[in-house]
Amino acid sequence: MRGSAGLIPWLDLDHHDDVPLYLQLYEQVRRAVLSRRLGAGARLPSSRTLATELGLSRATVIQAYDRLWSEGYLEAKVGSGTRVTSTLPEERLAAPTPARRATGGRAAVRLARRAGALATMLVGAGQLDVARPFLPGYPALDLFPIAVWRRLAWRRLRSRNQVDLLRPPEPAGHPALRAAIAGHLRLTRGVHCTAEQVVITTGTQQALARLAMLLLDPGDAAWIEDPGYLGARRALLAAGARLVPVPVDDAGIDVDTGIARHRNARLAYVSPSHQFPTGVTMSLERRFRLLQWSEDTDAWILEDDYDGEYRYEERPLQALQGMDVSGRVIYLGTFGKILFPSLRLGYAVLPPGLVPAFVASRAADDGAPPLLEQLVLADFLRGEHFARHLRRMRLVYRERRNALLDALVACCATRLTPGPAGAGIHLAAALDRGSDRAIAKRAAERGLTAFALSEFALEPGGPGGLVLGFAGWSPARIRNAVDLLATCCGEAT
Repeated sequence: MRGSAGLIPWLDLDHHDDVPLYLQLYEQVRRAVLSRRLGAGARLPSSRTLATELGLSRATVIQAYDRLWSEGYLEAKVGSGTRVTSTLPEERLAAPTPARRATGGRAAVRLARRAGALATMLVGAGQLDVARPFLPGYPALDLFPIAVWRRLAWRRLRSRNQVDLLRPPEPAGHPALRAAIAGHLRLTRGVHCTAEQVVITTGTQQALARLAMLLLDPGDAAWIEDPGYLGARRALLAAGARLVPVPVDDAGIDVDTGIARHRNARLAYVSPSHQFPTGVTMSLERRFRLLQWSEDTDAWILEDDYDGEYRYEERPLQALQGMDVSGRVIYLGTFGKILFPSLRLGYAVLPPGLVPAFVASRAADDGAPPLLEQLVLADFLRGEHFARHLRRMRLVYRERRNALLDALVACCATRLTPGPAGAGIHLAAALDRGSDRAIAKRAAERGLTAFALSEFALEPGGPGGLVLGFAGWSPARIRNAVDLLATCCGEAT
């Protein structure tokens, strides 16, 4: 099957080619720009329009546009859409003239590109139908102790200090919540921190975006796991970083490959406890190697521990931050996946010297999350409710994970091979043949949300597979969903 666009008739994509569709689209548009078939300033269709014309998912078009944008072939300006840049990357290698230095034109273009990238990037799972099985990161909302949460909130609302709830929240977060988080992390994750090092955020994504702006200058290189979390990629690109994809294998991020590709990168983003999306755990040897690289090059490490609380075969591993002796690891966590998604509360554990800059930038922007939610969460953490909930969910999620593994073996053994599943609330299953994106598309048509593993890769040629969440659905519903998924695998052969 081939797809061509009426709006850009020379586009010709082959759906049966081994080259991913986003890469075909990227190469054809890039060649058209270099040959001047698409001249400077030429306007491209929106990602939504082009996806419809080509019969692709919008995510595929966005991935191609993102790469063209990040390499300097496209630019996006508010009100005028996505256009071919006026100066090709090859031409920018020439030294700037004094006139260009005086006008500051390059700085203006850089800012416009940041804004344009944010407008065209994926918005994440927030707009997906969360009732559909296999959505990664979606917890069991029906089992959350809402009565306990309601009682704690009501107690705060009836307290003598009700007026305090109306005051502006502190930019770093309420001291009670910061202290409760610090105590929990020291006890359960081996994180070395004081309450003063904990800064409350509206989730991991906000922390990533702010840290990228604080730690990177435009053009700085940053390691990113490949395949990896798209939210981290968005945050780094928005800060003007030059992404260095580093492959992930059974032992986690391949540090030696990262060093070979760009030893002096400014930072590395990693998810060592339960890598997203592959589910692997970083080996102890790799952890020491990564820390040694960071110390040798004075680089930062952003450790995303988004669901490290859940391990089913052994005790949770100590956080990478707890092994760090040079103060280069920044530990990030969120409560959205552990408790419930609408609780927009997360945290960053920062080296003491970075706290003032982070808090100052926070104060100049959005302040802090709402105070009532912070206080209720602090009470939930301190009153053993949180620990009790985690213990219960580990048992529930292990049962649901087992149901998914058993169903995959029974129904999809010839097509899908589950990867590591000892932690977290999702797993990745490797596809033996065929297009994971085609299967994901068919699954979506049947009411499932199975993400294609290749969608999370920066470099083409990686293994195909499906990313399957299991926490939010009963074993019976998981088994029924796998039956549907098996049908999709067969149809996409």
